[in-house]
Amino acid sequence: MTETTAAKITLPCGVCDHTKLFDTPLFTEQFARKREFEAPTDPEELARVTEWTRGQEYREQNFAREALVVNPAKACQPLGAVLAALGFAGTLPLVHGSQGCVAYFRSHLTRHFKEPTPVVSSSMTEDAAVFGGLTNLVEALDNATALYQPDMVAVSTTCMAEVIGDDLQNFITTARQKGAVGDEFPVPFAHTPSFVGSHLHGYDVMLRGILGYLTKDRGGEPNGKINIVPGFASSTGDLRELRRILTVMGVACTMLGDHSDAFDSPATGEYDLYPGGTSLEEAADAINALATVFLQESTTRKTTELVREEWGQETVTVPFPLGIANTDRFVMDIARLAGVPVPDALTTERGRLIDAMADSHAYLHGKRVAVAGDPDLVVPLLGFLLELGMEPVHVVSTTGDAAFRARAEAVLAGSPFGGQATVWPGKDLWHLRSLVFTEPVDLLIGSSHLKYLAREADVPLVRIGFPIFDRHHLHRFPTIGYAGGVWLLAQLVNTVLDELDRAPSGRGFDLVR
Repeated sequence: MTETTAAKITLPCGVCDHTKLFDTPLFTEQFARKREFEAPTDPEELARVTEWTRGQEYREQNFAREALVVNPAKACQPLGAVLAALGFAGTLPLVHGSQGCVAYFRSHLTRHFKEPTPVVSSSMTEDAAVFGGLTNLVEALDNATALYQPDMVAVSTTCMAEVIGDDLQNFITTARQKGAVGDEFPVPFAHTPSFVGSHLHGYDVMLRGILGYLTKDRGGEPNGKINIVPGFASSTGDLRELRRILTVMGVACTMLGDHSDAFDSPATGEYDLYPGGTSLEEAADAINALATVFLQESTTRKTTELVREEWGQETVTVPFPLGIANTDRFVMDIARLAGVPVPDALTTERGRLIDAMADSHAYLHGKRVAVAGDPDLVVPLLGFLLELGMEPVHVVSTTGDAAFRARAEAVLAGSPFGGQATVWPGKDLWHLRSLVFTEPVDLLIGSSHLKYLAREADVPLVRIGFPIFDRHHLHRFPTIGYAGGVWLLAQLVNTVLDELDRAPSGRGFDLVR
């Protein structure tokens, strides 16, 4: 770097406040020069077209499109596979694909959880795309096990490996023959092509692959436990709340996929590559449980088939325990399966949530809401909103299907406040934009990807789900159970009260009330 070049990048503030970095002259001048190469746009024409895209005519054209997707609210399959793998102790996810793909999975999860994401790659490049990635995977297994000493490596794939047809089962067998991994070393795998499905499908097939591998030819005596499959949980606080509820009930459980420590570990001065997770022995013994309870129907369909059809075990699928009715159902099903009474402590917590709902009722009743997210979050969330007297209007799930629509519409039909809602499976956030501008709402609920719509429509956003990039620590707090319901209620009502305080009238929330 020359002295002249170094002078050009010297910032006037030395070490700048990173939130204001791009407001400095260096960057504002760069942005201005960049705009010189963009097609010139008449400001009046831009304003006219923008306004047109907010109307009913454009909405009809927007919903008629078939070959184009704009801002889908989903991630790709291997990302879900990585999260599933990190729910098991000592497990290193290995993605068979390029380094760039794996960097995306790492950064996406790290930006949401604010924790490092340990994932390795087989580092496929152009030659592997032509000749196949066998050598890459063999070397990746050899290097990863030698360097990082995992107890298990969980292998998934990316687009490149899937397009050329790499066969993971044969490749892993070859790796064993070549001595890259021992014959007894666990290497479950899942084919996770990024060009179909979503992070939910990837989570499901990886979880099924891990559980199927660990329980193969496994027998034993009944262990008296209940298996809990939380699914793609974007909140580590939810996983811990599940454990707390079961502890209060005195129920022995095995959580199949617990990434709470992997993505919420303490700062001790030393980095732990494999904190927490479901032990491999516990996961293997899950085949001997009394029953398995699934909390995410859309996210765990293949895993449910494994447990029901291959393990021959009773399966119970309940909605994620958000709100009163959903938590009631979860608690009562656990009590039935384990043969225990519902403890007074949970009844007290339930009463506190009902009291809090009554306190906030006047500010939430009748508020029109648009909700976007994954099916297994949206459906129970609708139930809680209806319990609060709020009125869902637009319900969008890019990862939703016909089964999701049926579940959502059944929940909406069970309340007098659900009559205005329309459910849109498979639609993206550009569809949601048309819905919000043609049928306005008071509140948006969903991930960080809704923030630009919230800003344009001047509608407040309550962040929940995945991913949340632009707020810190929300994933540490539970939204489920009675205690989590109080926290989520606080987010909803205080967002409404914040909006009252920023009202143009200047009156805001009157303190004498």
